[in-house]
Amino acid sequence: MFQILELKKTVNFLKHAVPVSIMSVILVIASIATLATKGINWGLDFTGGTVVEMEFSQAADLTALREQLVAPEVEGAVVQNFGTSRDVIIRLPVKEDFKSDVQVRATQAAAAIVDANVETKRVEFVGPQVGAELAEQGGLAVLVALICILMYVSFRFEWRLAMGSVAALAHDVILTLGIFSLFQLEFDLTVLAGVLTVVGYSLNDTIVVFDRIRENFLKIRKSGPSEIVNTSITQTMSRTIITTGTTLIVVVALFMKGGAMIHGFATALLMGIVVGTYSSIYVASYLAVRLGVSREHMLPVEVEKEGADQDALMP
Repeated sequence: MFQILELKKTVNFLKHAVPVSIMSVILVIASIATLATKGINWGLDFTGGTVVEMEFSQAADLTALREQLVAPEVEGAVVQNFGTSRDVIIRLPVKEDFKSDVQVRATQAAAAIVDANVETKRVEFVGPQVGAELAEQGGLAVLVALICILMYVSFRFEWRLAMGSVAALAHDVILTLGIFSLFQLEFDLTVLAGVLTVVGYSLNDTIVVFDRIRENFLKIRKSGPSEIVNTSITQTMSRTIITTGTTLIVVVALFMKGGAMIHGFATALLMGIVVGTYSSIYVASYLAVRLGVSREHMLPVEVEKEGADQDALMP
């Protein structure tokens, strides 16, 4: 299949690298500015709050339930199906003027108007301190992942390629977070899982391209770095199209039909896949070329054997 889709002629991808790179820099700066001014709309997993799980006697009417949750103590409640259509989970934000038990009673009263036979299955409270700790640990998880990737790519390839890969990953994460900040989409643990998944997906695509670049540097001796990078990207383009296309089909299906529980996760994946695909070319590969990667950097280091000088002197 790869042979059928393989391009017969090398495409000059780096021809458009400068304007695309400028666009990426502008988007990154805009994302950082958005994060600094508007911040992130943290979910209850990070801000703390009360979680109420209920079971209705029949399929729950979420719209009617949301219309009943208008009291000041439950303002801003998030209502979602949890499992079956009869199971509902309600997330209540922290209110300084109202205690948790008051919010729970107001929620139960609102649910009883929709269904008199509703049952409360579980009530949990997550304190703001625990939520702040989750946010800190989530940020550290992304940072540690980037550092480990930098070490891995430096060991497997070369530091110029490693810098390109880490720059591409940071680019993908910042743009994804910028979208969530711009539209004030709720950022919870499922979204954090999506961001970490984007890091792995983007790295996988970059490693495939870098592996072919290293192989072509050793095989093709008369071409410059830009030509070799263009050749490598062209040769791996069939794989990129197939992988990205099939993944997008699944992610779009999750985004459209997956429900509110995984909507944030699907949004993070959708943004990350689109941004990560072009960043492997116009961020990772182009930055490596700008840093001066060449064939000499790809050659394995020769290790001199002990006694080699004496053997050379022997007749």
